[in-house]
Amino acid sequence: MMNCEIITIGDELLIGQVIDTNSAWMATRLNESGLRVKQMTSVSDDPTHIIESLDLARNRAQVILITGGLGPTKDDLTKSTLCKYFNSNLIVDAKVVDQLTHYFTSRGRELTETNKKQAEIPEKCILFIIFMAQHRECGLKRRVKFCIHARSPI
Repeated sequence: MMNCEIITIGDELLIGQVIDTNSAWMATRLNESGLRVKQMTSVSDDPTHIIESLDLARNRAQVILITGGLGPTKDDLTKSTLCKYFNSNLIVDAKVVDQLTHYFTSRGRELTETNKKQAEIPEKCILFIIFMAQHRECGLKRRVKFCIHARSPI
């Protein structure tokens, strides 16, 4: 059975401001698919802490799911940290911009430059477009391990 690890990123989780429902949802789906969740870890928005948790997870699991840090706010350092970890650069994905534009205009809103930042993805990532609200997943490979940075649909 393949081992998985879920890493949630965000200071808001660690101070109790937000309850982590993403890990429970992901763990349920993984177990239903026959994958074993070996560990769930919550880390701060600190790049060093994110990298340390990835290094540790790579020793325990074949699949690593990461949730958090995808928002367009200035304190979201996850994408830039993942770029550093996987030796990649952020690029703007035109398909995601189109989908974000549709999402906002269908609700009578404009896509702001701040929200457009959600279309920035690591250049080396394989984008899985499962567009639920503003959710998308991005897979990165490094030395046979597979890492998915995702938001769950809840």
